[in-house]
Amino acid sequence: MIFDVKPAVVGHRGFGSGALLGYRENSIESFLAAAASGATWVELDVRRSSDDDLVVWHDPHSPAGLPVVTRTASQLADEGIVGLDGVLSALPEGIGVDLDVKTVLDDALDPEGRRTHALVAEALGVHAGTRPLLVSSFDPSVPLYLRDRAALASQVGLGLLTSQTLPPDHGVAAAVNLGLDVACLFVGSLGLDGDEGLACGLAARAVEVAHRAGLEVMTWTASPAQATRAAAIGIDAVCVDDVPGTLAALAVHRGARMAR
Repeated sequence: MIFDVKPAVVGHRGFGSGALLGYRENSIESFLAAAASGATWVELDVRRSSDDDLVVWHDPHSPAGLPVVTRTASQLADEGIVGLDGVLSALPEGIGVDLDVKTVLDDALDPEGRRTHALVAEALGVHAGTRPLLVSSFDPSVPLYLRDRAALASQVGLGLLTSQTLPPDHGVAAAVNLGLDVACLFVGSLGLDGDEGLACGLAARAVEVAHRAGLEVMTWTASPAQATRAAAIGIDAVCVDDVPGTLAALAVHRGARMAR
């Protein structure tokens, strides 16, 4: 089991995408703010630098407009981009981390040891066991690469990220057949925007099947209202931009259920 509190609230890029309340996404300050607000997990984006360090940044280009993969970790630090080791060292003990791994075109030609997959595996070899960890990616070769490394696979959860164009039934089936732990489904594919009853169709069935197959389900990036509907159909984790609002909405949802 990856998520021990259901649904786990996962801070998207820390306290949320962009610069909410002045906390810039994917910064140490943003991750600490998410944890202080009650998130039990944070999600961050991992890329490789030109000198084979892993940095935490969503976009393929740095703030200066230069490809991240062509810049050294030191040069990226000068632009405010922090390294993965720095984030993992700064986070409070017990806070789970979902690493959204961003592979690059260079991974197709570079020697295996320099590819993003191998660098992530090396980093996990240091940090696995220190806190709950999940590695997710739109690139299914990333979790597959890690799955085949038994020492890591036993300590790190592995997930498949899906987009708007992949229905939840396909996402769940793919994650199960890839031998992964979590299907990370885009919230727009789940139909959680209407009345709560509307969420009890395909999405609810997909979650039920996922659980029967031993798979957990996370959705991203849910609003507080969508998070309560996700909880109603048994989704295990919600990755959100509004941590305080989501926690408040889930508390109301739990209270209403207990009062029934």
